[in-house]
Amino acid sequence: TWFRTCQRGIWINWRMSYQGHNEDKDKVLNALGGKRGLIDSGLPSLVFLVVFNISGKDVNAALYAAVALSIVLTLLRLLKRETIQHAFSGLIGVGICALISKRTGNAADFYLPGLWINAGYGLLYAITNLVKWPILGVMLGPILGENLLWRKDSARLNAYIKAGWLWVAMFAARLIVQYPLYKSGNINVLGTARLLMGYPLFILTAWGTWQILRKTPTTKVN
Repeated sequence: TWFRTCQRGIWINWRMSYQGHNEDKDKVLNALGGKRGLIDSGLPSLVFLVVFNISGKDVNAALYAAVALSIVLTLLRLLKRETIQHAFSGLIGVGICALISKRTGNAADFYLPGLWINAGYGLLYAITNLVKWPILGVMLGPILGENLLWRKDSARLNAYIKAGWLWVAMFAARLIVQYPLYKSGNINVLGTARLLMGYPLFILTAWGTWQILRKTPTTKVN
């Protein structure tokens, strides 16, 4: 979901940029789910691809395995009394993907919602950049202690906009590569591309964001 992806962006960028107290950092990371959130939302897609191949391209078996894993991850979070926000949002996302793929009978449709989401994210980041309300600033400003004061700081505003275009490029790259694979129906190549252009590319983009933002001091609250 859009909310889940925004949270992932906040978590990684904040972790690399924030210079506040460790106590504050722990509170924010725990609230966002941290690394567990990335695991909960990513493993089901991997399991879908693996089961699809070892089951002789049985779409139903792959769908059931992905949904079952999402349920297990959510239950584990509940039993450990950990935040279930990411696991639950991941469960909903996998459920939607499974529902679409089940209805059409096309395994490639399991990845279709992801393509829609990347298109939506790309447009969101691009539009907010163009109107000089970069979504990165809106998300990170309160966490970094500058709230929306960065809008009155041209250097900081430009830094958020510049970093925002990295995210536009990431979402666009995913669509350019993955949409033709989706149309071709090559599940293995599509699933592999989804994995390779998932967290690795996401983390690389977050690192680039940090490189840009760290060069411009946060706007101080008077």
